[in-house]
Amino acid sequence: MTIFLTSSPTGPLDNSRKVDGLDPKNHFIDELRKNWKSNSKCCIIASDPNSYQRNDEMSNFFKSVFVNEQLSVASFSVIDNRNKNFSSDDLKNFDVILLSGGHVPTQNKFFQEINLKDKIKNFDGIIIGISAGSMNSADMVYCQPEEAGEAVDPNFQRWITGLNLTKWNILPHYQMTKNNILDGKKLFEDITYLDSIDHQFLALVDGSYLLVDNGHEIIYGECYLIENGQIRLICHENETLDLDRLKNYS
Repeated sequence: MTIFLTSSPTGPLDNSRKVDGLDPKNHFIDELRKNWKSNSKCCIIASDPNSYQRNDEMSNFFKSVFVNEQLSVASFSVIDNRNKNFSSDDLKNFDVILLSGGHVPTQNKFFQEINLKDKIKNFDGIIIGISAGSMNSADMVYCQPEEAGEAVDPNFQRWITGLNLTKWNILPHYQMTKNNILDGKKLFEDITYLDSIDHQFLALVDGSYLLVDNGHEIIYGECYLIENGQIRLICHENETLDLDRLKNYS
């Protein structure tokens, strides 16, 4: 299993840098191509299982993106509430699985409903996490508050069970969200930094990603480590970092 946990595989969401298709920064396309099979059967697992139109649009978009990069695609399916009763053997028929972006708790609820954690653990292909999909790939997911009211809701669960594809908690789109204000609080300084006590978060800018290859985890591109209320740059653009080298990694 080769896992690409991305912030955004198709370029910055704030349009700070023009990208047409897959983002080539930090050798993402090169690394993807190394593992891509000819005539790959692909699927995307939705973040909102009821948004059929959006899910179909996402499927068509990524199919065209892959084909334009000369990544061979035989088929591209969607998994949402229309076809949620599938087995682990059904998943093994795919070569590439995308975990969609979206609202983390909504996607997590769907993942738990379809028992994706157990069904995906023996998958032997490429997994591409996109934003929320990357966040929900953690063993224990940190749900960074995102929507109005979540930061002050005492019932909002910031820690929920994930897919256990990595032990790391990813915070995507850092270049876009680092100055965000939510419910009158600074998203990072007043919320996430406090939640980082005894925890480690990887804040990725769009164009950076975590590559997990048979359990070996490497950061590609600009990435910040948030832990115990502090933040520091741990990997620069066009560089890599083997996460085994990080202190306190377990």
